[in-house]
Amino acid sequence: MTSLPVLLELQQVHDNLRTIQRDLTAFPSDLADLESERKRLAKRLDQLEKEWTEGLSRKTTLETAFAAAQKVEERARAAVKQTQQKVHYAAAIREVDERERERAAAARPLKELTTRLETLEQERTTTSARHAETEAQFQTLHDIFLAEHANQVSARERLLQRQTELEAQLPAPDLARFNRLLEARQGKALVPVENGLCSGCRTKLRIPLLAQVRDHGLGTCESCQRLIHLPPRS
Repeated sequence: MTSLPVLLELQQVHDNLRTIQRDLTAFPSDLADLESERKRLAKRLDQLEKEWTEGLSRKTTLETAFAAAQKVEERARAAVKQTQQKVHYAAAIREVDERERERAAAARPLKELTTRLETLEQERTTTSARHAETEAQFQTLHDIFLAEHANQVSARERLLQRQTELEAQLPAPDLARFNRLLEARQGKALVPVENGLCSGCRTKLRIPLLAQVRDHGLGTCESCQRLIHLPPRS
């Protein structure tokens, strides 16, 4: 069983990091507005890039279809020039008309898509420029904000270093389980037992489980799967 003191300190480190992170992301209104705009522009750039990539792929398909239709039309026109008999000439002309319509039908979506790609390219350019400008403004104000919270930034660095040191003391399976619980249980992987209840989910614990926690220092809540421990006696 993993050392309880290591897990207790690691949980405390994560608790403190969450508190600091809340403080370091509680931006003033001007910085918060820039952050929102930066994220919005980044999301729009991703959408534009996806649509652009899909459009280019579709354009290749349409160009292939148009080129094939154009070749068929060219062959039909060549056949007209080679036709000598009047009855065959009329049929060849009808064939040309049909192939011309097919080529025009293939050209329409290609033209529309080409226009759409030109519009996308213009929006990509303007959006990218706006995103770069917003990013620069955000970074400038964010650096000022962090400088004003230098103590918390330093504390975060110390906590991250301590987190690394503590994690190195845990067996890989125990660390993986602890991290899974952190993610699944709102940052609380290890919680104390309070009056016979799991303080994480408020479920009453069975007496045999409480005895196990008493004997081994650690247990697992049968309801929320968090690691549980008895609080130190005062």
